[in-house]
Amino acid sequence: MSTPVLTLAQLNAAAPAAAVAMLDGVYEHSPWIAQRALVQRPFRSLAHLKHALVQALAASSADEQIGLIRAHPELAGKAMVSKTLTAESTNEQNKAGLTDCTPEEFAQIQQLNADYNAKFGFPFILAVRGPRGTGLAKREIIETFARRLHNHPSFELGEALRNIHRIAEIRLNDKFGADITLGNDVWDWQEQLSVHTDPGYAEKGQLTVTYLTDAHRACAANISGWMRDCGFDSVHIDAVGNVVGRYEGATPDAKTLLTGSHYDTVRNGGKYDGRLGIFVPMACVRELKRQNRRLPFAFEVVGFAEEEGQRYKATFLGSGALIGHFDTRWLDQKDADGITMREAMQHAGLQEEDIPKIQRDPARYLGFVEVHIEQGPVLTELDLPLGIVTSINGSVRYVGEVIGMASHAGTTPMDRRRDAAAAVAELILYAEQRAAKDGDSVGTVGMLEVPSGSINVVPGRCKFSLDLRAPNNAQRDALANDVVAALKDICERRGVRYELEETMRAAAAPSDPAWQQRWEQAVDALGIPLFRMPSGAGHDAMKLHEVMPQAMLFVRGINSGISHNPLESSTNDDIQLAVQAFQLLLNNLATEQAH
Repeated sequence: MSTPVLTLAQLNAAAPAAAVAMLDGVYEHSPWIAQRALVQRPFRSLAHLKHALVQALAASSADEQIGLIRAHPELAGKAMVSKTLTAESTNEQNKAGLTDCTPEEFAQIQQLNADYNAKFGFPFILAVRGPRGTGLAKREIIETFARRLHNHPSFELGEALRNIHRIAEIRLNDKFGADITLGNDVWDWQEQLSVHTDPGYAEKGQLTVTYLTDAHRACAANISGWMRDCGFDSVHIDAVGNVVGRYEGATPDAKTLLTGSHYDTVRNGGKYDGRLGIFVPMACVRELKRQNRRLPFAFEVVGFAEEEGQRYKATFLGSGALIGHFDTRWLDQKDADGITMREAMQHAGLQEEDIPKIQRDPARYLGFVEVHIEQGPVLTELDLPLGIVTSINGSVRYVGEVIGMASHAGTTPMDRRRDAAAAVAELILYAEQRAAKDGDSVGTVGMLEVPSGSINVVPGRCKFSLDLRAPNNAQRDALANDVVAALKDICERRGVRYELEETMRAAAAPSDPAWQQRWEQAVDALGIPLFRMPSGAGHDAMKLHEVMPQAMLFVRGINSGISHNPLESSTNDDIQLAVQAFQLLLNNLATEQAH
């Protein structure tokens, strides 16, 4: 940690001109941002100051925003060559190795700069010190540059501003000597765990960890070892492969707070989905152990073995087993290689007869809380690091097929066709429009297939999937009823028929008000504005919700919050805030329990 050259107390007490001078260099050649943000003084925390700066820029005019972007130098551009960069920019481009490009790399970046400027009319902005603050590799910089060149102009403007805020955040950290050790450690655990990946994906540099593969078991071993290093009192891998760490309470009869998330991934997925919710509380336990401190309740952190349903048709297997919802028929399911789940468990040394023994008694638990990366664009577009989850959306899924009549594309008049694909296309548009009417419902057709389709044949069959979600069951059911009714009407009108099978129905999981409020108190204490939002994705908390109160905290993702994708990431700063929020929740709960 660098020695702070500035404190919040100094900034809060300074005269306006002096305060602006203290923040010089945070935003490139743009002191007006600090001037406008300083009206929010006194700042409660560094996070509060950062958000005030974000708000000042968000409230500025389009011309001011473009002016700020144009105040930034091109990466590896003329200003770098002529050594006229600001001290801050010189430091950043040095850390990313941009001052040491090969002639080929330099030429490639120059061409990207030219192409980008020609398309957008402003320079490419990237926080080259990256999500960990230590500097991106040149390859990552060039790949990001090339990828963002394809963005829509309005979207890219937002990306440029978001990167400017990240640059400002890192510069503020330097000015204030911010300690982000906990965020760095959690970030590093996730990077280290991502070296394990299933065969066929490792060769492509892709992350895929499915239930009970060798990579999956290596992850469990890593998590177990790190839990022991953190000071958990007991660590074990249970009968379905969950990694369970317990930090006992001050008294043997104390109730337990349960937390955790999953460590399996989707195919070619990201490093943070699920895993963030294991490592954030692990960091909390490590700090408690270092302080030699016991809470008036036990703290149990579970790395759930399976949530994604990738290798077998069994989702939430890990958290489901804890509430007695392990379906023994799953054991006979076969993966793509013909290996049954029973055989996979035997290979991993897990005992089928032990599965009922891991069911928890809800009476022994205070509740379940989960930290999770948002997996969406909302927090990043609002420039907020944390969000409070109000409910996990209920969902219903279908697979279906429309059956019409295959016929010659050249000789069948338009008014005599029985086009199965056109009927499904109409359904897709209806589902999109109907879900949008609710504001917070979503409808997706993610799979679409014309079996044996041909370029010159009117489609006679079209297979499709349908995924409908809403924050409560009644809203979900109304959406589903309308979409299914529309499918019936479309098919009747078009002279085709359909088959539809419901494959999954999950109830919405509203957050427990008291536990949601505990997250809100923690986030507010950090000086971060409270933002409440539903979760469109399913989470392990949905299963625990069936037997005990639950509430979730979302952490902002970068790259537009993308998830289930290799670009999924978060910053060390946002993760640091998540750890601090969890520590505050534990402290507040300890105070409650003591009274």
